[in-house]
Amino acid sequence: MNTPNSSFSGRWVCAGALVLGGLLLGGCVTKTASTPVPAAPVAVTDETRGAVDTAWLKPPSAEFTLGPGDRVVVDVVGETNSRVETVVGPDGKIYYEMLSGIDVWGRTLSQARDSLETALKEYYRETPHVNLTLQEVGSKHVWVLGRLGAPGLYPLNGPTTLLDAISAAGGPSAGQSSAQLSNGATVTMSNPTRSGGDLSQAFVVRNGHPLPVNVQRLLEKGDMTQNIYLQPDDLIYLPSPRSGDIYVLGAVAQARAVRVPGQPTLISAIASAGGTIQDAYLSHVAVVRGSVTDPAIAVYDYKAIVTGKAPDVRLEPSDIVYVPKTPYNILARYLDLIVTTFVRTVGVNAGARAANVDTNISIAVPVGN
Repeated sequence: MNTPNSSFSGRWVCAGALVLGGLLLGGCVTKTASTPVPAAPVAVTDETRGAVDTAWLKPPSAEFTLGPGDRVVVDVVGETNSRVETVVGPDGKIYYEMLSGIDVWGRTLSQARDSLETALKEYYRETPHVNLTLQEVGSKHVWVLGRLGAPGLYPLNGPTTLLDAISAAGGPSAGQSSAQLSNGATVTMSNPTRSGGDLSQAFVVRNGHPLPVNVQRLLEKGDMTQNIYLQPDDLIYLPSPRSGDIYVLGAVAQARAVRVPGQPTLISAIASAGGTIQDAYLSHVAVVRGSVTDPAIAVYDYKAIVTGKAPDVRLEPSDIVYVPKTPYNILARYLDLIVTTFVRTVGVNAGARAANVDTNISIAVPVGN
């Protein structure tokens, strides 16, 4: 498949097999006298990883519900000095005047207002009328991280699109371009294409899993079919310009991004991550290349490489190397595991940097089938 000391530059075979229902590692292999025996690299398509759900392109219909950290203003109509600004506590309750605590966690503003009026009846001759106003959102946020003007945690005040959030964080930190927000306004944003940056590794994570959203197409081509509405705790990540880093994950001593001087190879990258651990399954070491939404994978017999029975494999910046603990039968599932591990690892580190905490953290990544 590949010439000696090369990796993805050779002929690709059996890539279409995945679309037909899953490619077996042992079922689609090309052997030559001078190379290890990798599984056929597979380019992921919408049929295998899913397309953007059209429901994600519509504003959420559910009303805002309160939670810990939300700041509200309570005011009893007709009562002087009754206006109080308070915060929903960690227990999900509002503490107002003589009330012992009103549980509002998960309730809409109107439902919380009704609860306050019911509780205050005891202290008024007539049923009081309460105004309850949301002053500041503290319970619902999205992470907007990476190469942005102002990365960080942003409140989800209302229906917010991916483009809205990126714009609020200052846009990619170089150049200028125009973008239209969900409210119809046009704003000036940074243009990633002028900075030498690579948005192919940009991603959106929801509930711990990457979404099939192509951030690069949205920002560089204005493809609004990728401009989804966000949900609380979504994480958006825009990578820095290519720096030569290679990500080594899985059953290695230190799962992390490494920078290898000169021409990086599979052996040098794994060595820079402290080498493989005792239980590593060396016959199915994977190299993933390409965008997060359209990756390709090749699997190598690393044991054959380190013993000199097969040539080393050249790597490129932003490649992902994954060392498993167990063998894998279905390449599509293996690829999905690697991409999910990658986005979780990068997301955790980017979040730690944004929060100004120690980023030299140990990340538990899945290594099973």
